Amino acid sequence: MDSSHRSALREFVDDETGDVPGWVLVTLMTAGLVVAIWTLAGPALAALFEQALSRVSGL
Repeated sequence: MDSSHRSALREFVDDETGDVPGWVLVTLMTAGLVVAIWTLAGPALAALFEQALSRVSGL
């Protein structure tokens, strides 16, 4: 490996900037999906939970 390849590799490895906007976008989209799913499925999950509790306590 010649010196130009080594310096390019060293610059690539030492670069710690990362892809911050990408990670922020992924985090925000995940949070949005969680909120949307929770909004749609929340009442059904609560009813399912209450039904399961009533069956267990009815024994």
